[in-house]
Amino acid sequence: MPPEKGVLYDFRPVTEKDLPMIAGWLAEPHVAQWWNDPETEIAEIRDHIDSISVEPLIVELDGKPIAYLQSYDPHLEDDHPYADQPFGTLGIDLSIGPPELVGIGHGSAIVRQFVEDLFEEGVPRVIIDPNPANIRAIRAYEKAGFRAIDRRQSVYGDVVLMAIDADDEQMGE
Repeated sequence: MPPEKGVLYDFRPVTEKDLPMIAGWLAEPHVAQWWNDPETEIAEIRDHIDSISVEPLIVELDGKPIAYLQSYDPHLEDDHPYADQPFGTLGIDLSIGPPELVGIGHGSAIVRQFVEDLFEEGVPRVIIDPNPANIRAIRAYEKAGFRAIDRRQSVYGDVVLMAIDADDEQMGE
């Protein structure tokens, strides 16, 4: 079901109990094609639970987990490929878990709400780095107000680096 106008998502920290659910999502074809081996990813997410540079979150709608979102500070990791972004920039990654919730507007709505929260906290810029072949994600992020600023080859592969700034006139609708 598409998100209703004004729907609010809840963002809560990932706990150890969430890892099997996230592993299930990582096995879904619409997620698996954009992530690495699920065991490796789950190990990294487990490490992020207590990390200072990455904040792993579960996105909930009406109390039901629907997505994995992480935010990270590229300036807190040695040699991060996005450390050239302005100080205070945060990066995000999003994967919607249940396949029936993909392609109906949740991605752009989740990202828009989360970015608005970050801007209220004083974050000047938010970046996201979809694979250039992930047209669905790129469109969702554009709809949320992101714009492509670079194309890069990095440890994360071939990416379209997209950004939205707090002082942008208006976020996407």
